[in-house]
Amino acid sequence: MRPYLFLLLSVFLFACAPVISEEIRERADTSLPFKEVVQNPDTYKGKIVLWGGEIIQTLPQNDGSTFIEVLEWPLGWTERPRRTVAFQGEFLVLLKEPANPSIYKRGAKITVAGEIQGSMQGEKIESVSDPTYRYPLLLAQEVHVWGHRSYPYSSVSDYRDTWEYSHYGGILHY
Repeated sequence: MRPYLFLLLSVFLFACAPVISEEIRERADTSLPFKEVVQNPDTYKGKIVLWGGEIIQTLPQNDGSTFIEVLEWPLGWTERPRRTVAFQGEFLVLLKEPANPSIYKRGAKITVAGEIQGSMQGEKIESVSDPTYRYPLLLAQEVHVWGHRSYPYSSVSDYRDTWEYSHYGGILHY
């Protein structure tokens, strides 16, 4: 009986582990509210934050980088975005490499650890949802896409969202 109890406890603890590395979480300013950053993103340049939400769209760039437009949701204790009625705004994530659109697709939940780069006016990015909006911009350091089967990049599997079986995601380090 004891070996099974140990195995069950191990699986439970592993499943509840944070999705962003301890090193990045220690450097992140978790006391900095998204609402405050949205008002003046340039004030917080260089700060590391943990943000999450729902992907609105993925915007590949000519230089091989990718912008991900995200509708912000607050993070729960497992660093999973929690859908709320009143959202605080949107933000952009900059990946320095091409992003697989089948992973970073509209509606996927995402958790991002990144460095605030200031703001970017929507009109500077082709096909962004709102060209008049001033988006806070994060340079991605770690990204976790939720609700998908484990893949080599992932340290944590999440089978609670089973709406997409063929979609893979996980932590990507930049």
